[in-house]
Amino acid sequence: MKQISEVVWELPPENGGVPVKVYASEILLKNMQRDRTLLQARNVAKLPNVLPCVSVMPDGHEGYGFPIGGVAAFPAESGIVSPGGIGYDINCGVRLLKTNLVFEDIKSELPSLVNEIFKEVPCGLGSEGRLNLTKKDFIEISTSGLKWSVDNGYAKKSETKFVEEKGSMETTHSNLSQKSISRGIKQIGTLGAGNHFVEIQRVESTFSPIAEKFGLSENQIVIMVHTGSRGFGHQIASEHITSLFPKQKKFGFNINEKELVAAPLNSKEGQEYLSSMKCAVNFAFTNRQVISHFVERIFEKKFGETFSLLYDVTHNIGKFEKHGENVFVHRKGATRAFGPGRKEIPLKYQKTGQPVLIPGSMGTSSYVLFGKGNKDTFESSCHGAGRILSRSKAKKSFDRQEIKTKLKKQGIFVKSKSSSTLSEEAPRAYKDVDEVVKVIEKANICGLVARLKPLGVVKG
Repeated sequence: MKQISEVVWELPPENGGVPVKVYASEILLKNMQRDRTLLQARNVAKLPNVLPCVSVMPDGHEGYGFPIGGVAAFPAESGIVSPGGIGYDINCGVRLLKTNLVFEDIKSELPSLVNEIFKEVPCGLGSEGRLNLTKKDFIEISTSGLKWSVDNGYAKKSETKFVEEKGSMETTHSNLSQKSISRGIKQIGTLGAGNHFVEIQRVESTFSPIAEKFGLSENQIVIMVHTGSRGFGHQIASEHITSLFPKQKKFGFNINEKELVAAPLNSKEGQEYLSSMKCAVNFAFTNRQVISHFVERIFEKKFGETFSLLYDVTHNIGKFEKHGENVFVHRKGATRAFGPGRKEIPLKYQKTGQPVLIPGSMGTSSYVLFGKGNKDTFESSCHGAGRILSRSKAKKSFDRQEIKTKLKKQGIFVKSKSSSTLSEEAPRAYKDVDEVVKVIEKANICGLVARLKPLGVVKG
């Protein structure tokens, strides 16, 4: 491995592949070398027609096929799509909601706020939402995204411009299986399990005049929502990975690992996956929006306060974008970080660059950054802190009651559906988010805007 700069490393091409650029400090690089992160990145770098280099973000860790924190692009005309390069939780993403409240306004209400959010937002494995959707509703959500939320009173039309893709990717539902629909139809407005959360946060510090342009100030209360497409997206990914595996020779690919299977973008199979993937993307945008609506109702009732949306970003997605040429970018556990001037970002952020949201763990800070449009990463950034311990190892290593007590001493109130979640999601199961963000800043991928401190956390 060759060191390019303080925080950029390069794995040379192997067996006809392209280089892998790894964005990491020495300590973060050592973490990656403890699992299969770099091996998986090298495998991605040998996929057909992959463009100049594959990127691994500083929060990178082992995934299925592609590493989490991986970015890879392919030519729009002659490239491929790999469902494993997008992941099972399609459009897992983050949104940040702003209030006009400060910490002192809610301090005494924090425990009750956490309890009420826990009651209003179903969470946990297999949790079902409170909306009684018809199949027609579900198809509309899958094909129109936030348009359904606006039409049904769950979203303000003026805020859809602050959602990546404006909250909707044009698609058809014709390739959805009945099983995927049945898994998804009851899950709109639910958190799920694992690292998904609703978090009440305080703006602890601001670092740039851009904070004011983003509508952020110190001591302000904000709400972060992190979830994705639930069982719907998982079913779509599973079905397409399984169906593509025996067709690799037909496409002329020498891909033997199931989680790396791919299809030509212009093939029937490739188009079928893309249409279904977009349905899951639209579902996830709607899911985060409906959750936001229910949380906003709590704040409106208690404080007469409504929310405004800073931004909603996705970090498990494949998209056609222009980066010199037209390409198809896979981001798996990576966030779009477009710089100033990109027409795809709202007019409000054209001069600053796109807001980039980086959640930490439930006991550490989260960050708001602005994208600088780094060409080497296809204008992509990290998506969080990144795990250093698997859930099973974390469960064995940390006592949940001890974690809850320690967080309470820090002024952080936590409520979770599963008794094991607190152990699995212990702050020490994750990398140091401050270190991860420092790398992103030093690599000229993003700039700092604000650091957010958790106050109340609801998890599955």
